[in-house]
Amino acid sequence: MPTVPEPIRAMVVLGTRPEAIKLAPVVRAMSADPRFEPVVVSTGQHREMLEQMLHLLEMKAAADLAVMRERQGLAELTGRLVDGLGRTIAESGPDLVVVQGDTTTAMCGALAASYQKVPVAHVEAGLRTGDLGNPFPEEINRQLIGRISRWHFAPTERSAGSLRSEGVPDERIAVTGNTVIDNLLWILPRGQGVPAFRTGLRRVLVTLHRRESQGAEMAAMAGSLRRLADRGDCELLLPLHKSPAVRESLLPVLDGHPRVTIVEPLGYADFAATLAACDLVLTDSGGVQEEAPSLGKPVLVLRATTERPEAVEAGTAKLIGTDAAVLYDEATRLLDDAAAYAAMANAVNPFGDGRAAERIIAALTHDHGFLPVGAPT
Repeated sequence: MPTVPEPIRAMVVLGTRPEAIKLAPVVRAMSADPRFEPVVVSTGQHREMLEQMLHLLEMKAAADLAVMRERQGLAELTGRLVDGLGRTIAESGPDLVVVQGDTTTAMCGALAASYQKVPVAHVEAGLRTGDLGNPFPEEINRQLIGRISRWHFAPTERSAGSLRSEGVPDERIAVTGNTVIDNLLWILPRGQGVPAFRTGLRRVLVTLHRRESQGAEMAAMAGSLRRLADRGDCELLLPLHKSPAVRESLLPVLDGHPRVTIVEPLGYADFAATLAACDLVLTDSGGVQEEAPSLGKPVLVLRATTERPEAVEAGTAKLIGTDAAVLYDEATRLLDDAAAYAAMANAVNPFGDGRAAERIIAALTHDHGFLPVGAPT
């Protein structure tokens, strides 16, 4: 009788809520495939935000490293992550390590795996701004992961092109689409979420958290958000990031306004339902730039750069920077100009069709020697 090969033991490393969202379709696909044995390791980088996610997304962490300390700096966090992940990889003996995106958890997971001579698969590979300081430290992280990884799962052709320009050979790149679309299309039909808006006014969803804009710049943007709420025809909903620096920037300006709804970070199902119910998105989040176009929601990107220019080129998003006056003017334009709003709301989503995890599994199982292939047609 032919020998049945051992399943591929894939350690999936995550530590933040966005990583859980984007890796859940991969873990579910691996769990349903007898050729794989997924092992989920949580670093706890966003522990309080992450714990509520795993059960909902049908994942269970085999280990939780609980690395976070109050007001911990990047150097301390990085040291704890590399040490903890290195020991976990050595003890578990995976065939490969899967990381996603550009978090400190992802970078340290890739680095720890390389120290143990375990090959790395990078989900959402090839995003670039070319500016190591913006976003910080994400651009540094993803470029380092790109140098370490054996398999590069690029969400778009542009991302794949960035990898090729850096010398990554074609046979190590698969264009898959983005797994965040897989998960959004998986969660919404379940009807488990409740929108967090309180009124029948026009609904503006706001997310702000980037390190590079915290402080005076973020406080100035909060002033423009208050001006928008002063119009009287819209409700601004702000799920408030746990970062003390974010809260110190936003709360003194926005707290108490009758048309600004400030809530703690929403669970994934509720956030998806809230996104589906909104009229306009103002964000500095990468994932929201991908999710909103799938639901026909115009996005104003509150950053100086974006590693997702496909959304801007497609017309679903507009990169407006962090200037408070520009924020107010651009949001007002979309609220008042029906044609400008429709042009963005009806643009085609460039980030995928909900089959990214399927393509990732196909690439990793091309043969038992882990030879990657391009995305299937």
